[in-house]
Amino acid sequence: MMRKINRMVRRWMTDKMELPADVTMNLPRITMIGQLHIYIENHRGVLKFTTAELRLLLEQGQLIVKGKNFVIKTILPEELLLEGTIEQVIYINEKDK
Repeated sequence: MMRKINRMVRRWMTDKMELPADVTMNLPRITMIGQLHIYIENHRGVLKFTTAELRLLLEQGQLIVKGKNFVIKTILPEELLLEGTIEQVIYINEKDK
């Protein structure tokens, strides 16, 4: 119940104060350069990594990146840079599980 109220307050603050949603709501920020690179901020950890799939834990679900020849070029506590051929990016919302 408190988690739901917290989300509602954060959403309200984001809308009324025009703040970036990735900062106030801990949403992931995803930047892609074509199919070659994907830079992901605000993740909560790596759940799975192979040369064909990366699965990350997010505040409100999971992010799955599928493709070929994946290499993690940079990994920090909340940031990750992946290189390879990116074919799919799938966002799984916590409510969909």
